[in-house]
Amino acid sequence: QVQLVESGGGLVQPGGSVRLSCEASGSIVSTYGMGWHRQVPGKQRELVASIINSGTTKYADSVKGRFHISRDDATNTVALQIDNLNPEDTAVYYCNADVEVYTGTSYNRGDYWGQGTQVTVSS
Repeated sequence: QVQLVESGGGLVQPGGSVRLSCEASGSIVSTYGMGWHRQVPGKQRELVASIINSGTTKYADSVKGRFHISRDDATNTVALQIDNLNPEDTAVYYCNADVEVYTGTSYNRGDYWGQGTQVTVSS
């Protein structure tokens, strides 16, 4: 019913920047919270940034000042701008969205995830 597709990952040099984008598609009626998480092998997935539909944002302490999350409700898109990348930012980045969908007979609310996009920070 709902698909989230991320884009924008890749190989970036230390100190560089990258912009990740995630577009949600499907029978979406409303979009509530949206967020970005990251995961490295052997570690738990961690929330790095989130934004609710009022525009209020939250960031993990480790990324404050370098990560900036934004959303466009007209296109159901959430973006993550990452500046001053360091090797510790290397991870698979996942977006998620709390959305309400119309199935044709009812309204359902659920949390959906993208497939992930790899960001590798290396010289």
